[in-house]
Amino acid sequence: MFWRHGMEKTETRDKLSTLMSYKTPCNLLIPHTPHPKQQAFLTWNTTREALFGGAAGGGKSDTLLFAALQYVCVPGYSALLLRQTFPQLSGPDGFIDRTTEWLKSVSDYNVTNKRWTFDSGATLTLGHCERDEDRYNFQSFAYQFVGVDELTQWGTDRVYLYVGFSRVRKHNPDPSLRACPHCGMTLADVPLRVRAATNPGGRGNDWVYDRFVLNNTNDRKFMPARITDNPSLDREAYEASLMELDAVERARLLEGNWEVSEKGGMFEHDWFETVDRVPELDDMKKIRFWDLAATANAKGKDPDWTVGALVGISDGRYYVLDIQRLRGTPAEVERRILMTAQQDDTKTDIWMEQEPGASGVNTIDYYARRVLVGYPFKGIRSSGSKEERARVFSTACEMGNVKLLRGRWTKTLIDECVQFPKGSHDDQVDAVSGAINHLSKRKAKVRLIL
Repeated sequence: MFWRHGMEKTETRDKLSTLMSYKTPCNLLIPHTPHPKQQAFLTWNTTREALFGGAAGGGKSDTLLFAALQYVCVPGYSALLLRQTFPQLSGPDGFIDRTTEWLKSVSDYNVTNKRWTFDSGATLTLGHCERDEDRYNFQSFAYQFVGVDELTQWGTDRVYLYVGFSRVRKHNPDPSLRACPHCGMTLADVPLRVRAATNPGGRGNDWVYDRFVLNNTNDRKFMPARITDNPSLDREAYEASLMELDAVERARLLEGNWEVSEKGGMFEHDWFETVDRVPELDDMKKIRFWDLAATANAKGKDPDWTVGALVGISDGRYYVLDIQRLRGTPAEVERRILMTAQQDDTKTDIWMEQEPGASGVNTIDYYARRVLVGYPFKGIRSSGSKEERARVFSTACEMGNVKLLRGRWTKTLIDECVQFPKGSHDDQVDAVSGAINHLSKRKAKVRLIL
C-alpha cells in the first residue's frame, strides 16, 4: 500500500523522519519504508550530485526511484530516470515494470512519452540515451531531478554531464507558482539533484571511480552500498549466484571493488614503474608513434581511440614520456597530431602505423605532404598479430626496463596493458609497442671479433 497525504500520515512521518533535513514534501509515493542506507542517501537533498552503489544487491534502482518521487506533490516538478538503452528500461524489473507496480493506482502513464503524471501536475519521465550524441535529444527539456541508473555503462561522462547539469533548472520564487496545498512547497523550494547508481566495472568504471570515489566533495558524494544494506534481498541465494562468476566480476559485484581489472596475461600491474624524473631528453632517441582510430567517434558505441605515444630509450631502458589520446573527426585528429609535433622537440621522429591497402598508403601520403611537412615523418606497415607486436614491450616490462613518466594518462595505460588482449581497447598498447619495436631495432649492435 502506498503512503499518501491523509493515509497513515503520522506513522509515515515517524518512519521517514530522517528525510526531513530539507523542506520535506507531504506525500512520498513509496510502497515500503526505505532501508537505513537508502534513507541516509535520501537526506542529501542539499547535495547537488550523489552516487549510490558499489556492490550488487544494494537496492540501487529502488533508491533512485525513491529519490525521483520525493517531490511529486509539488506542482510543476519534473523528474527523469535514465538508462542507456530502451531494452534496459523496458526489461523485466526495469523502470517501466517497477514504476507500473508502484504508481499505476495513483498516477497516469503515457506510453508514447514514457511519462507518469501525478495529481499535482508533477511528472516522472523514463528515458534512455545510448550514444553520446543522443544526449541532444534532451536539449529542450528541463528537470529538477535527474537519476541515472548503471552509470558505468556509459564509456564517457558526456551524457551524464549534459543531461545532469545543462538540463537541470532552478525556478526563482514567483507569486504565480502554484504551491502544494498540504506542505506549501512551490517549484522554487525544490532542490536541484543529480543522482546516479551503479556497480563497479563496465566501460565507464574509471571516470565514475575518479569522479565520485576519488574526488568526492560536499556537493558531490558517494554512498557505498552492499548486499547487507538491503534486507529485502535473499542474501544467501544472491551471494551463491555471485560466487559462480569469475574472480574479477565477483570482486566488483560482491565486494564493490572499483580497482580490480581482468588480466589478459601479457602484462602484470607490478611490472610498471612510474617515475617523476627521466634522463636528459636530449640524450634519448625518441619516437612519437601514432595509431589512428579506424572509425570516427560518431560511428560506434565505444569506438577506438587515436593514440600518439612518445617513447624514448636511454641506457637500454624505455621511457614512456607522454600519451596523446583522443576521439575526434579527421580534422580534429590532424590538428592534434600537428600541435603535438610542434610541442615535441625537433629530435623526435614521428611514425604512424600504415593500414593495409591503398587507403593506408593515401593516409600516409596525405600526412607527409599536407599535415607534417618539414617534420621527420614516415609510415610503417605492421606485421604479425597485435599480441606478437606487443611481445617486446611485454618482455621489457617484465625485465623492469620500462618506466612511465607520471601523468594523467599513466593509470589508463597500465589498466589497458593489464587487460590486453582481452580488454575492450588496445590503442595505447599498439602505439607504445610500435615505438618500442622500432627503438629496439635502433639500439647499438655489438660487433663480434672472431
